[in-house]
Amino acid sequence: MEIINRKAKFDYEFVENYTAGVMLKGTEIKSIRNGSVSFTDSFCIFLEDGLWLRNVHISEYDQGNINNHEPKRDRKLLLTKQELNKLHSKVKEKGLTIVPTKIFINDKNLAKVNIALCKGKKLWDKRETIKERDLTREMNYTSDKD
Repeated sequence: MEIINRKAKFDYEFVENYTAGVMLKGTEIKSIRNGSVSFTDSFCIFLEDGLWLRNVHISEYDQGNINNHEPKRDRKLLLTKQELNKLHSKVKEKGLTIVPTKIFINDKNLAKVNIALCKGKKLWDKRETIKERDLTREMNYTSDKD
């Protein structure tokens, strides 16, 4: 199961990518396996005890009971100290942010989050992305017709 943040690729230019573990509750992992995740306005933030994932909406589990989780709670990301220090120093630079790009279940049945150190795109960059996407779509359409 793989859930991708498509809007991040459109809004940001990726500088570096990392894979992090994420601390979840039992009902959250079940909802991720069902594919009930939304990345709308999600980002990562440094707090005093590490890197946290904010605004990722993981829907409540359908068969959960009163111990079900909050859908938009903050979740701690698990990275090495070296990676955290590197990311923290780069985020202090102007114009860089950390955005989740994908949530997936690895071969050991653990939930992992791909995060990217990003630089925001300007309006003309977004127009170029749209233009390139339309050209490739057109080329694929004409080659399929032949």
